[in-house]
Amino acid sequence: MSFFQEETRDGEARTGTIEFATPTGPIVVETPVFMPVGTRATVKGLWQENLESIGYKLILGNTYHLYLRPGSKEIAALGGLKRFMAWNGVILTDSGGYQMFSLSEHMKLDDAGVGFKSHLDGSMHRFTPESAIDIQCDLSSNIMMVLDDCPPGDADSNRIRESLTRTHRWARNSIDHHTRLADSGKLDPSTQRLFGIVQGAISEEARIESVEFISSLPFSGVAIGGLSVGESREDFYRILGCLNGRMDRARPRYLMGVGTIPDFIEAVKNGIDMFDCVLPTRNARNGQGLTSVGKVRIRNQLHKLDDGPLDPACNCLVCRRYSRGYLRHLFISDEMLGPMLMSYHNLAFYFAFFDEMRQAIRAGAFRVFVEKWANWDSRDEND
Repeated sequence: MSFFQEETRDGEARTGTIEFATPTGPIVVETPVFMPVGTRATVKGLWQENLESIGYKLILGNTYHLYLRPGSKEIAALGGLKRFMAWNGVILTDSGGYQMFSLSEHMKLDDAGVGFKSHLDGSMHRFTPESAIDIQCDLSSNIMMVLDDCPPGDADSNRIRESLTRTHRWARNSIDHHTRLADSGKLDPSTQRLFGIVQGAISEEARIESVEFISSLPFSGVAIGGLSVGESREDFYRILGCLNGRMDRARPRYLMGVGTIPDFIEAVKNGIDMFDCVLPTRNARNGQGLTSVGKVRIRNQLHKLDDGPLDPACNCLVCRRYSRGYLRHLFISDEMLGPMLMSYHNLAFYFAFFDEMRQAIRAGAFRVFVEKWANWDSRDEND
């Protein structure tokens, strides 16, 4: 079986499977799929058993943060990232390119790589396309991402051109280095795959050029980077539409760092398969529950005497056992259990949402699904 198989399509929305070879046997991930973010080898507030009980098989780790602490060599000495964190699924690691963008005041780009100052202790470090692959090889990632140059949403044409030139050069360097490591036996290309990243900000011309170049290289998957970085939602959706039909059907398509219900729907309409975002767990820690009836701000007084579940339509462990009144008490009392339970629920809600979406696509009912969820983002618990 190939790495990715498209199964059904409803318009451009599609379902498929990604099969990962692992020492304990194949792991199959159904798409479209949401991937929880475990930045520092942990999805904040949850045990790995929690993620597995929900049904997640594929999560993220962050190369930049794990390189700085505890260190990629230390993780390698402990058997790789999955063994280090006792995770039974598979792992995608980013390259650190987005951290370079978000920490831009601490970094300096050049044609060969990026120098940066650690946000932990101010020490100086450097990533190159090759070293980013080496670090992810130490982590034993199942999917590695290339180092790219992510320009801001409002980048001018000169900055976009600079980003594209650098991103494309680094993509070729990454492919070459990944091949050398495979040829030398330092990685197994069937279990440690490499994805390329499309850049181009909000320029349709640049995006088309980038997707054509990245697709011409032998990556296992193609990612879209540099969206949801400050541009308007209108521009975001325009670029998704521009890329629709230009991405290889034989490879999975990954929209990086996007995590809202409307954005999921628009992206899947345009053929996207994979998503990641910290939103469900970050918002959970701030007391926001994501439910079938909209967003719930659990600290609100109206939940004080509410004996009902957070989401009546949800069958997760939290909704089956705990009331809104109890969850509110935990948050008001600053008890750590509150964010833990809310994080579990929010990730269970996303898992169920994607499962429902896959079922709708298979049934040829994606339009009905879209209509059902169309106004979710504007729903309020007081309505």
